[in-house]
This record gives sequence, C-alpha cells and structure tokens, in this order.
Amino acid sequence: MAVLLTGGAGYIGSHTAVELISDGRSIVIADNFSNSSPGVIDRIEKITGRRPKVYDIDVCSPEALEKVFSENEIDSVVHFAGFKAVGESVAKPLMYYENNLYATINLLKTMKRHGTRRIVFSSSATVYGNPKTVPIREDADRYCTNPYGWTKYMSEQILTDAANADPELSVVLLRYFNPIGAHKSGLIGDDPSGIPNNLLPYITQVAVGRREFLGVFGNDYNTHDGTGVRDYIHVVDLAKGHLKAIDYAMNNSGVLAVNLGTGIGYSVLDIVKAFESATGLHIPYRIQQRRSGDIDACFADPAAALEKLGWKASLGIEEMCASAWNWQKNNPYGYGEKK
Repeated sequence: MAVLLTGGAGYIGSHTAVELISDGRSIVIADNFSNSSPGVIDRIEKITGRRPKVYDIDVCSPEALEKVFSENEIDSVVHFAGFKAVGESVAKPLMYYENNLYATINLLKTMKRHGTRRIVFSSSATVYGNPKTVPIREDADRYCTNPYGWTKYMSEQILTDAANADPELSVVLLRYFNPIGAHKSGLIGDDPSGIPNNLLPYITQVAVGRREFLGVFGNDYNTHDGTGVRDYIHVVDLAKGHLKAIDYAMNNSGVLAVNLGTGIGYSVLDIVKAFESATGLHIPYRIQQRRSGDIDACFADPAAALEKLGWKASLGIEEMCASAWNWQKNNPYGYGEKK
C-alpha cells in the first residue's frame, strides 16, 4: 500500500515525501513539474536512500490519473497539486478555477472507483480572508480575497460534500499558514519561478545576490511596526503534520479542518531582523506601495492540531531563516542554473 502525493515534487510536497519515506512509508508521486523540477526526485533519493515512484502527469487528466491508481495500491492521498500564485490568480482567474477545482474533482472520482477512502488536502489560511480577530480558529468566518483562495475554499466544500455523501470517506483539510525554511541537508527548498511571491525566498535571493533589495509592500498596517504580520511555520514541521493527518484519516471518517501554524505572528521587518541575526548578513529593503488584498495580521490558533492530530510546531524562527539560507547559498539558482 502506498500514499499518493499529487504535486509531490513541489516545495511542501517534496519535504513531505522525505518525511514519509524516512518514516518507512511507501509513496507514489504524481506531478507535471509545471512549478517544480524533475531534479527534486534525485535529491529526495539522496536524502532518504530510496527513490520514489514518479508519474509525470497532469492530475486533471482522467486517463493519466487512472493509470496511477491501476498500477499501484493507493490507500491514501495527499493532494498538493494546483496553481498557487495569488497575483496570477487575479490576472487569470478562469485558469485557476479550471485547474484547481477539476484536479480535486478528478482525484475524488478516481479514488472512488478504486476504493481509496482517505485524503489529506493542502488548503490554506487564505480561506479566512481578512480575519475579524486573531489568532484564527478553524470555526472562524471564511471569505477569500482572491481567486486562488476561492479555489481552496471551493475545494474544501467539494471534499466536504463528497464526505457527506460517502460515510466511509475521510477528509483532513490542512489550512497552512506561511511555510518557510528548508530541509537541513540543504538539498531541497523553496525555488519559486520568477519574482518570488513569498517573503523568505525574496530575502534569500537578496542575500545571495540575485536581487538588489527586498521590496516591503506597505508600512502603514495596523501592526507593531506597520508591516504585515503572518504566522511563519518551518516546512519540515508542516510536512510532519501531514503524517499525523494521514494517521488520523486511517482511523476516522468524516471531515476535519485543522490549522497548521505556530500561533505566533511575525511582521515582515521581524523576519528581516531574524534572518540577519541567524545569518550575520544585511538585507537592504525599500518600502513600496501596498499590494491589493494584503491584510494587517493573520496567525493561527493551533490548539486543534495538538488536540486532534497530536501535532505541534517545534522549530523556531531563526531555525527557519538559517535553513532557508543554507538551501539558497548551496543552490543560488535553486534547482536550475544561471541563465
């Protein structure tokens, strides 16, 4: 029996693959490498000593996904696959709705045909929109501010409705906050295409000399230093949360929504200072205009993850920053080479 990771070569998927293999579990990866590199698979093998079975497919393809399930005994699925850039989703909403929602629907239909009844979904704190209060509990109001967020919201609803119609189906919705950092080996990490949408890859690219300065989008938020506050979580902690979620799904049916975060909010400038402290490097930055849709503060109440899954984040902010720098300095151009 194996765990299928859709989008398993991506940033979070690859770290989860390493943790699953290191825990002695068999995995299968399905990824079309549209936002990842085939070289990730070699690195997963180097870290773990085991090479996962990989299918280079689009999860939206019924025929391709059917082949994966027909050739393997899949007992659970972790569904990472999907487009994920907020700005791009605003510019190309139909592309995001078509890809992200159909991938979820196609996956559920294929799972049903093959009797696979456990799925862990890669959701996001974006489903909470601009929260009325922080820290955010799972029962907080949900309302999204961009199409990417709505695809997560709608996928959650699709999964919930499917579970309501099938008493044997077990669904765990993991609402990530802000994953950062990298594996301690420095072999895998965050390698965004183009200009990074997320803070820490932008900082590390400045540190390694790929960018002149960090653009800080707004300094007039209602926070302690005027810059946006978020809940940053080490990607390895996040990956371990998926193992706990799979185990929960093995023993429970129905739907469980869980925040994966630390419960601590750090501002943009807090992260800059933490990175400088962890690495001894100076990060120049410039204040720029706010981005549309950005909010003041967003951080989790992680109590349910501890209660339901027995999971708690263990790695601190300087460990996150140090591991991100270890990845970037050893891989200045990520998985590729300077063009």
